[in-house]
Amino acid sequence: MRKKNIIPNNKYVNIICIAIIVLIIALVYIFGIRSVVRRDAVFNVTRGTNVSDIAAQLQARDLIDSQFLFKLAVRGNGGAVQSGQYDIPRGTSVWRIADMFAHGDVAATTVVVPEGLTVKQIKELLMADNSLTGGVECGAGTDLPVCHLHDGDLFPDTYRVARGTSRLALLDLMRKKMVELENNWDRAGRIAPKPLKTWDDVVTLASIVQKETSKTSEMPIVASVYLNRMRDGMRLQADPTVVYALTNGLGDMRGRPLLREHLKIDSPYNTYKNYGLPPAPIANVGLDAIHAVLQPADTNYLYFVADGRGGHRFAHTYAEHMKNHADWRVIKKVQNEK
Repeated sequence: MRKKNIIPNNKYVNIICIAIIVLIIALVYIFGIRSVVRRDAVFNVTRGTNVSDIAAQLQARDLIDSQFLFKLAVRGNGGAVQSGQYDIPRGTSVWRIADMFAHGDVAATTVVVPEGLTVKQIKELLMADNSLTGGVECGAGTDLPVCHLHDGDLFPDTYRVARGTSRLALLDLMRKKMVELENNWDRAGRIAPKPLKTWDDVVTLASIVQKETSKTSEMPIVASVYLNRMRDGMRLQADPTVVYALTNGLGDMRGRPLLREHLKIDSPYNTYKNYGLPPAPIANVGLDAIHAVLQPADTNYLYFVADGRGGHRFAHTYAEHMKNHADWRVIKKVQNEK
């Protein structure tokens, strides 16, 4: 007797394989290729919003055409979404949207905070950046460290953060980076050149150095000048401290010239009238200025004046300084006549 063939006919096997392949292609197309997004869009996922509400919002904005497919795609990516602001480019598939939301692939922005700005100036800069949200002042009853910022508390840097980040959160990030620098200095033994003793002393002098020159190569020399003057019992006579006093802590004359009569202003920040460092930093400083103060050049310079080329001329004696000053006046006159 012939045994019954229990192996399916090749014809049916082929049909089943083709059906599976077609199904896979259809799913890949529906979830991973097909898109109803006709133009670039920005979509905000608010904290606490459930997936069903997000699906409804996406469909209302014509970013998906099936809430069911979106929720299925979210489930395939772990079942949860993260809050934030998302860029959804034209042609983005429903699977890619769900994947972005699930993994927090939020839109990012770069915020550049230059060295040498005051807290007031940094707040102005952040308020002008439309990629950030919220204000720069704390609400009533809030008592967090970021609510009590002073110059020298923030670390200027280039920050890449999620678009929609609150301005207060970014300020706090800058504050924490400065705290980390202080902690590193503590762990390294709190070493500073005499007569500096505290971290506040270091940052205060660094803020003056930062305002006096933008040339990194000059910073250790400028730092040495001020340290030498302090050791010799001389006033620092630093113009940026007068500007700070004149502008009530803004640190910018807004195009107005600094005049000789301004040097008489009655303020603890006026280093033409007072000995030693000002009471606190006059700006927020970067690593170069801090390193310049902690590792100043070995000089006996006591004076410096602009050289007309973006740098300075340094002098050991007052007579040499006066000659450099006269040369600077000539250069400035020629520049003004051009």
